Amino acid sequence: MDHHSKGHPGGHPGGTPGGPRPGHASGERGSHPGEHPISGPKDGVPQLRLIAWEVTRSCNLACKHCRAEAHMEPYPGELSTEEAKALIDTFPQAGSPIIIFTGGEPLMRHDIFELIPYAKGKGLRCVMAPNGTLLTAENARRIKEAGIERCSISIDAPDAAGHDEFRGVKGAFASSMLGIEHLKAAGLEFQINTTVTKDNLHQFKEIFHLAEDLGASAWHIFLLVPTGRAAELGAQVITDTEYEEVLNWFYDFRKTTNMQLKATCAPHYHRILRQRAREEGVPVNFETFGLDAVSRGCLGGVGFCFISHSGIVQPCGYLDLDCGDVRKTPFPEIWRSSQQFLNLRNPKVYEGKCGVCEYEKVCGGCRARAATMRGGYLREEPLCSHTPVKLARMVQTTDQE
Repeated sequence: MDHHSKGHPGGHPGGTPGGPRPGHASGERGSHPGEHPISGPKDGVPQLRLIAWEVTRSCNLACKHCRAEAHMEPYPGELSTEEAKALIDTFPQAGSPIIIFTGGEPLMRHDIFELIPYAKGKGLRCVMAPNGTLLTAENARRIKEAGIERCSISIDAPDAAGHDEFRGVKGAFASSMLGIEHLKAAGLEFQINTTVTKDNLHQFKEIFHLAEDLGASAWHIFLLVPTGRAAELGAQVITDTEYEEVLNWFYDFRKTTNMQLKATCAPHYHRILRQRAREEGVPVNFETFGLDAVSRGCLGGVGFCFISHSGIVQPCGYLDLDCGDVRKTPFPEIWRSSQQFLNLRNPKVYEGKCGVCEYEKVCGGCRARAATMRGGYLREEPLCSHTPVKLARMVQTTDQE
């Protein structure tokens, strides 16, 4: 399964396919789609910017980091065509969200080419997060004709050996490369998503150059969230120090290319961007940093949400938190009044250093990592090395006493 649009494209999503960028109004598996500036709440409820919709959990791959532990067979409880269309009908009531059709593998959903134009007919922007291996000349053309504006393809190594090992299927790299060629032939914009692990950290420049050579519109890096199969990848989760290093590298690297770059499931980047920009005397605004300057690190429950194959609404795909069932409660009501979403929108209830951090409004910490590594979604982000000013002063006062 292609997990990359679960998090936040945003991913992010943010880090998902198809987010707009300066000078490119039309613009993305997230996010990230999902790269909308944060706007003020309407009637106290933030506008929903991005939905990652797991239209099916079935998948033809067995990726080591899969949060859904997906398999080929159909899953029980999947929304029917009628239920899916009824759900789409409610989306505009929560805002004007970009819809990421994801999975699993969305191309394994039998009615996918019925749902996409239906959503498009509601005025919703539609993007897709396939894994690339099932793309053919014919379905790439159908994806374009149905109304998909961008696809995200996950590539986690610059060669077949590393990528196939991570994806769990021999030949996955070659299939994805062929799938990308089919997208290009169909005139479909695509982005490359890459999960950051200890194994591929040293290959990042090579992966970027591959994305550039392929003609990708964007390259999004995803910081691993240890959930699902990824929970068994403990040794691959980078440390807080490595996290800081890779995001500082990313900040510098973005200056060397015109390609859109985005760090997803990496809310600290929004802090680092501001710290580095201050050191360099560069103002943080849309003109200098694009949407990174006007968006927030973790958008789960704030501008983004995930809907599972069975209609369960979550802050993101990595955070297994039942915020409501669309079969029992209208989706807009869940977005407006879920207690979990209300908590995520209120930094006063965040615990540990996240609750006192001066960067909370632009970062927020990864709530999924807090849940899986700290035991609670409101606890402090476990892979952050920053010491908030308030906390530092408290320590200093205690030491002086």
